[in-house]
Amino acid sequence: MELSEILQPEAIKVFSKLTSKKRLFQDLGEVASACYGLELNSAINALQERESLGPTGVGHGVALPHARIEGLDRVVGAFLRLETPLDFDAVDRQPVDLVFALFAPAESGVDHLKALALVSRTMRNADTCTKLRSNTDAATLHAILTSAPATKAA
Repeated sequence: MELSEILQPEAIKVFSKLTSKKRLFQDLGEVASACYGLELNSAINALQERESLGPTGVGHGVALPHARIEGLDRVVGAFLRLETPLDFDAVDRQPVDLVFALFAPAESGVDHLKALALVSRTMRNADTCTKLRSNTDAATLHAILTSAPATKAA
């Protein structure tokens, strides 16, 4: 599995400022709906339900919200770069500016976990995050993510 299989270039957006985690989930749902045909409210509700189990802010300005969705046939992703970091209740209490969301089929099991591990490895790479924070062009961000050293699954 590679990030290029999960993340379409159109599923990458840059936002100057979001006011809340709820608004962030709304925007992620809109991206997923437009790019992958997900039902908007289902995507938003699934992200909020998963977040209620515990924050998906993994530290160092990165959040990895993820959810399982009925009717989805494969794992898909959306990436948001926030120009103004957002409080996300991250484990290190730092605000988040890089958000990689995953949407997986309800019964995906191993594929969901593999995709989450892949995204996690990629977003733990400090050089990759520095490059992402230095760019605002969606095509450039897609190229950085899909060519990052950690993008191949073990």
